[in-house]
Amino acid sequence: MNAKQSAPGRWIRDWDPEDEAFWEREGRYVARRNLILSVLAEHIGFSVWSMWSVLVLFMSPDIGFSFTASEKFLLVVVPTLVGSLLRIPYSAAVGRFGGRNWTIFASAVLLVPASLTVYFVQRPQTPLWVFLLIGALAGLGGGNFASSMTNITRFYPRRLQGWALGINAGGGNLGVSVVQLLGLLVIATVGDQHPSYVAAVYLPLIVLISLFAALRMDNLEVSKTEPGAMREVAKHPHTWAIALLYIGTFGSFIGYGFAFGLVLQTQFGSTPLEAASFTFLGPLLGSLSRPYGGKAADRWRGPRVVFWAFLAMALGTAVLLLASLNGSFGLFVAAFTLLFVLSGFANGATYKMIPGVHGREAEVAIAGGADAATAFARANRLSGALIGLAGAIGGFGGVAINLAFRTAYGSWGEGTVAFAAFLGYYALCMLLTWAVYLRQRPGAMHAPIPPIPVERPRATSRV
Repeated sequence: MNAKQSAPGRWIRDWDPEDEAFWEREGRYVARRNLILSVLAEHIGFSVWSMWSVLVLFMSPDIGFSFTASEKFLLVVVPTLVGSLLRIPYSAAVGRFGGRNWTIFASAVLLVPASLTVYFVQRPQTPLWVFLLIGALAGLGGGNFASSMTNITRFYPRRLQGWALGINAGGGNLGVSVVQLLGLLVIATVGDQHPSYVAAVYLPLIVLISLFAALRMDNLEVSKTEPGAMREVAKHPHTWAIALLYIGTFGSFIGYGFAFGLVLQTQFGSTPLEAASFTFLGPLLGSLSRPYGGKAADRWRGPRVVFWAFLAMALGTAVLLLASLNGSFGLFVAAFTLLFVLSGFANGATYKMIPGVHGREAEVAIAGGADAATAFARANRLSGALIGLAGAIGGFGGVAINLAFRTAYGSWGEGTVAFAAFLGYYALCMLLTWAVYLRQRPGAMHAPIPPIPVERPRATSRV
């Protein structure tokens, strides 16, 4: 097999990463190039998406803003909500338009929210609804995650998907930490009265990544999906089990990432500089831990890793609850940071479970006489759809976390009730993981796909 690309549109046909000879000869180099650019594009998307978690720290009375804590929490809820809703259509767009083509569009369109942010964010007289609209447009960056993950899944063989997806997601998630670190840099160097500088940095970066995607990324013919993949995967029982787990892993990561600075300001009265000094560390470590969660799942099976990760998250939340009750700032920050690390690790392991579910079903079908190429093509198609659906539902976990904080601090003036709710959900996820994936029940939730007697095509590439 030779992976030759056509210059107009850069489409690769008959991509088969499971062919070990092709993979070692040239497939891995093509996959690596696309992975690097996918990480960069997703990184910028996450940065724009989570930018409002930084900008709200600047919105103080010192520069004329009079927004309440509840209104600020609303400003971080809206991007999270929109980004989560967009993940389903963004995932499907890869199959319709191609991974390269959609990455170009999804990156370039971020110029709109970034430009509007630069213009409005230092105008305190701007009404709240305008900022909510701009925040909603920033949610476009949240959709990039689903399309990026769906695309990269097709480039790698199953044995490497946990690591590749972990790298892709972890590098993208780093955008949350980097934009917060940028906010800290702006506050430390020019003060807390110039929030527009944060958004302005991303304008040239968006242009550059859009150009790089156009010049160096590829579309895969095998990524083209038939209509109805999302409906088909929605009927699968594993879809909803994984989605609920993903609420606890990615939902925790993005929810805490958006809310951490505001929580420190609201509960401990931290200044913008003090809050920004701590908010970047958790997302940074959580992003770096994500590939290792995928790698651990490659070695020890995703469900087992996810179960122990949720146990650790429950214990970490218990410590956070104790710190909140005692007003211990140091213990609070340490426990919150630990939760970022654990949520990132668990997130990588959860994503490894997605291709594994339908991959196992393909193996069962092949053992029953189905054509291998057709069975694995179906598995890849359903895995891509599951990534979009689970990613969208998981993103709503971030919405729920920020709404829980908004309610807790608005009604009780502290986050204790919210932390208790998070602890209960992690316990539920442990129970779900054990009941569905770890308890030995022959045949449970593993209905094989029907055999399809189609001859496996020869692995050659045509342009």
